[in-house]
Amino acid sequence: MPEKPLADALAAFSPETRPETMPGADAPKVCRVPTTAQCLALWDAFDMLPNIRAHSLTVACIAEVLAEKALTAGFDVDVCAVRAAALLHDLAKTYTIRHGGNHSQLGGAWVQELTGNPVLAQGVVHHVHWPFTVDIRVHFLPLSIIYSDKRVKHNRVVSLNERFEDLLTRYGATPEIRQRIGRSFSQAREIEEALIQNLGFQPDADIAHCRRLVE
Repeated sequence: MPEKPLADALAAFSPETRPETMPGADAPKVCRVPTTAQCLALWDAFDMLPNIRAHSLTVACIAEVLAEKALTAGFDVDVCAVRAAALLHDLAKTYTIRHGGNHSQLGGAWVQELTGNPVLAQGVVHHVHWPFTVDIRVHFLPLSIIYSDKRVKHNRVVSLNERFEDLLTRYGATPEIRQRIGRSFSQAREIEEALIQNLGFQPDADIAHCRRLVE
């Protein structure tokens, strides 16, 4: 993984906002592809808020469906890695809510340090936006995490339209922010179309059971 995300993540914290003791000092050792139990242990080590845990579980449910369909379609996909990246994509969210900073960059730096796995770290760093060409076969893991995250509003599975309407309402304070959200929406639609075309993915039917996680 390039050094820049780590440097950016650390630079996001001024001396005034950076706590003296960083979280995760007692984080357990985990595998290069952490098991679900290890991911949950990391949630504890980083004091993840309950609502973020519920959100992450639902995102992971969708991501795992996509990974299994990709495997069936002949993609070179590690289902366990996709699930782990989904479970850890918001690892830094609680910290940045409390102290500020970019949760995707910081989380990616933490995941790289904890696992030594740049593929997982890439999925965390880029789970908000993918800055490259949408190629679902080459970049399946990060793109599947982006899409899964964009299908979950808090802890509920929703349509892309509902998710982005909520984002516009909550964060669209300026024309620039609204344009950025609009670009993110367009990318999510592009990813969804690629999943439909390449995997035979059915956006509602295939993830219906993920809705029951919160029922």
